[in-house]
Amino acid sequence: MATSRSEAGPIRYDLAVIGAGPAGLAAADAAAALGLRVALLDAGARLGGQYYRHPAPELGAARPEKLHHGWRTFDRLRERLAAAPLVDHLPEHHVWAAERGEHWTLHATRGPERADRATVTARGLLLATGAYERQLPFPGWTLPGVVTAGGAQAMLKSGLVLPGRRIVVAGSGPLLLAVASSLAAAGARVPAIVEATGYLGYGRGLPVLAGNPAKLAEGAEHAARLLRHGVRLRRRAAVVEAHGTDRITAVTVARLDARWKPVPGSGRRIACDALAIGHGLVPQIDLAVELGAATVTTADGTAALRVDAQQRTSVPGLWAAGETCGVGGADLALAEGVLAAHSVAGKPAPARELTVRRRRRGFAALMAAAHAPGPDWTGWVTDDTDVCRCEEVPARAVREAVTELGAADARTVKLLTRAGMGWCQGRMCGPAVACLSGGPLGGPDSRPLSCPVPLAQLAEPDEPFVQ
Repeated sequence: MATSRSEAGPIRYDLAVIGAGPAGLAAADAAAALGLRVALLDAGARLGGQYYRHPAPELGAARPEKLHHGWRTFDRLRERLAAAPLVDHLPEHHVWAAERGEHWTLHATRGPERADRATVTARGLLLATGAYERQLPFPGWTLPGVVTAGGAQAMLKSGLVLPGRRIVVAGSGPLLLAVASSLAAAGARVPAIVEATGYLGYGRGLPVLAGNPAKLAEGAEHAARLLRHGVRLRRRAAVVEAHGTDRITAVTVARLDARWKPVPGSGRRIACDALAIGHGLVPQIDLAVELGAATVTTADGTAALRVDAQQRTSVPGLWAAGETCGVGGADLALAEGVLAAHSVAGKPAPARELTVRRRRRGFAALMAAAHAPGPDWTGWVTDDTDVCRCEEVPARAVREAVTELGAADARTVKLLTRAGMGWCQGRMCGPAVACLSGGPLGGPDSRPLSCPVPLAQLAEPDEPFVQ
C-alpha cells in the first residue's frame, strides 16, 4: 500500500473508496484481491475510521486491542492492505466534492491544517463515510465536561484519557452499553446509564434476534462487565438538565413517558464530573445527496442511502456500504464493503457476505425501531437552551421563527435565526432544529461542499494524485 508521490504522472483508479473504517477497509482489500487499482481516501491520519480508532504509536499503548471489539479483524485487514501494491492509502484527505463525467473526479483538501488540495480520478466511487452522533439539546448541554458518547470513547481509544472520573452515560441506543463498559474498564466510575427507551422493543423481533447470536453475545458481554463494576441501568429516563458553572457537577434525570415527555416530579440529581450522551447515529451522506442519490428513511427517522442488492446507489457508478446505508455495526459494514467491491469488479457476490448482510440488516431495522426518539423530547428544552451551539441560537429564537415569523421548515428557520450556519454546518443541531421547526427529526441534507474548505483552494488548479 503506497502513500507517496512522484513524477510518474496522474493515476486513474478503478475504484476510489472514501472512508477507511470497517466498510472502506473491507472494500479496498476485496477490490485489490480482485485486481482493481484502488485509492483509499480518509480524513484521518491512520487507518481504522471511528470504529477502529486507536492510539498514536508515540503514546506507547501496550495493549490497544483491549479497547476494541473485533481488533483482530482490523489487524488482519491492516496487514493485508500494507502489502497490497494495488492500494494507495491517501490519509488526511478531506473530500469536499465529487464530480461525475467520463470518470469520477474527487476534490480533497489535505493535511492537518488543510493547507493544500488534490484531485483523484476513478472509474467507480464507493462511499463508506460512516455516521456521526445525533444530539438532542437540553439545558446545560454546552457545559465543559459534557461530551458525546462516541466522543468519550474516542478520547479513550485514541488518547488513552477519560473525560472525567465520575461519568454518567446517557441517551439512547446500544452504543451506550459499549461506551459505559469501556469507561468502567478503564477506571472511571459510572454511576448510571440513562437509557431513554426500554429494551422491550427487541422482543418484537425474536426471529431476528435468533439469527444474530453474535449480537446477543456482545450485549451479554457488556452487561456482565457493567454488572461487575456496579453500573446501574435506568430505563425510560433521560438527562433533562446539566448543572454547573465552570464545569458540569451534576445532572437531573427524569422518567419519560412513552412519547419521551418528562414525567413531572420524577427528577433526581446525580453527581458527576462528566456526561457522555448521544441519541443514536446519523448516516453521513452529504456527498451522495449532493450528487442526487436517492435516500430512504430508517425506523429511527434518519435518512440513509438507498442501495440495491449490489450496493449500488441510484447514481450510476456510485456505490455505498456500511453506515451510509443505515446504521448497523461493524460486521454489517465489513460484509457490505466486500459485496460492493465484487459488484464494482463485476464478480458474483460471496454467499457468506450475503447472509451476514441479510441478518445484520434485519437486526439494524429492529434496533432502530427500538431506540427511535419519541416526539415529545422537546418538552425538556427550555426557551433559553442553546440549540445551535456554533451560532448560540436559543430554542426561543427557533420557536419564534415558527410561531411569529411563519417559518414552516428548518431551512427557513436557518435563514431567520442562523441556526445551522456555524462550523459544524448543522450536523450537531440539524435534527433538533428540524424537530423544533415542526418537521421530522432527521432528513437528508444537501451541501455543495461536504466540509469546510479554504477559499484559496477553490481558486487553485487541480493537482491529480501521482505516484
